[in-house]
Amino acid sequence: MCGRFTLRAGPDEVAEVLPGLQVGAWPGPRYNIAPSQPVPTVLNENPQVLTWTRWGLIPAWAKDPQIGNRLINARAETLLEKPSFRGPLLRRRCLIVADGFYEWPKKAEGKPRTPVYFRLKGHHPFVFAGLWDRWQDPGGEVLTTCTIITTEANELVAVVHDRMPVILRPEWVERWLAPDVRDPETLMEALKPYPAEAMEAYPVSRLVNDPRVDSPECIRPVASPGRMGSGIRPSL
Repeated sequence: MCGRFTLRAGPDEVAEVLPGLQVGAWPGPRYNIAPSQPVPTVLNENPQVLTWTRWGLIPAWAKDPQIGNRLINARAETLLEKPSFRGPLLRRRCLIVADGFYEWPKKAEGKPRTPVYFRLKGHHPFVFAGLWDRWQDPGGEVLTTCTIITTEANELVAVVHDRMPVILRPEWVERWLAPDVRDPETLMEALKPYPAEAMEAYPVSRLVNDPRVDSPECIRPVASPGRMGSGIRPSL
């Protein structure tokens, strides 16, 4: 799954990944973006503009907006089986801008879990594959929300967790937003694990566990627990 991520990069760096994007107001670096918070998103209905949508998909037909708390992620393998995701996959796709994400290993009895921070080598921004929808409450307020698609973990992430967010390869960034790309089999080609050799990881402070903490301390390296693989170690 993907439950937290970062965007430390500034608008100029994001523009290098998404040329021509209109960024607008920028909140500054984020070290611990959590569900229910606004996330930087490019919607396929307006792919030239960066918008901020709420993380946690609320389908347009939902009666209770609390469903968004359960729909922060969407499994790539079952998108076409779930009413919440089937329509958005074909018509409402988005990019979610990030430059790193956290995963937690399964809890060992009697031991606290140490989060691990994953990013691309070179530390530049990237985009997650996402879906979005628009929900209106009884009072008429409209809320745009999103979810991050996940897939099976690559060899690096699998040391910690069996799932990882879909990081789109460069050749898929524009195609993911293209309105004429609606064939499910074609879309599934984008939803594969990102190459492990292009990524790096290291254990970080458990401050990340608290979504109220959003500071550089969240990505501070700590000593690697012995059960983690050799590819996951303290880094700068």
